[in-house]
Amino acid sequence: MNTKLLKLISKDSRLSHQTMATMLGISEEEVKTELAQMERDGIIRGYKAVIDWDKLDSAYVSAIIELKVTPKAGLGFEDVAAKVMKYPEVESVYLMSGVYDLNVVVKGKTFQEVAKFVAKELATIDSVTSTATHFVLRRYKELDVELLGSGKDERGSYLL
Repeated sequence: MNTKLLKLISKDSRLSHQTMATMLGISEEEVKTELAQMERDGIIRGYKAVIDWDKLDSAYVSAIIELKVTPKAGLGFEDVAAKVMKYPEVESVYLMSGVYDLNVVVKGKTFQEVAKFVAKELATIDSVTSTATHFVLRRYKELDVELLGSGKDERGSYLL
């Protein structure tokens, strides 16, 4: 497995096979073969664009939900995680160490829509003992891509 190739595509998956081959000092055919093998092996799970949704009129609300869970015998947290990740509102699910068990990133059209989803869907899952919702107010960096760019700081200025 070529970790240098993986690092390249994680930074920019739009690079051509020829460009990647040149950057890595291998043939274009080797790049194609290695990528295809990593896709078959499930190492590469997909290719996505990082979108700054705040720049569009159709922006959405994101929230990070902390779930405390009572794990089930023989299943651990897998059963609850499998249920949670099936919802279309859920972007990510992580098993965490520390105060809570699962970190769930969700999206919705409004704060109310997200709150309703948490109350009616996530909080009612068997084994979920509590939730804590944290709304994302602004994204500065996502998936290793800086989103600040040349946008104006909306806080204004403070002059002495």
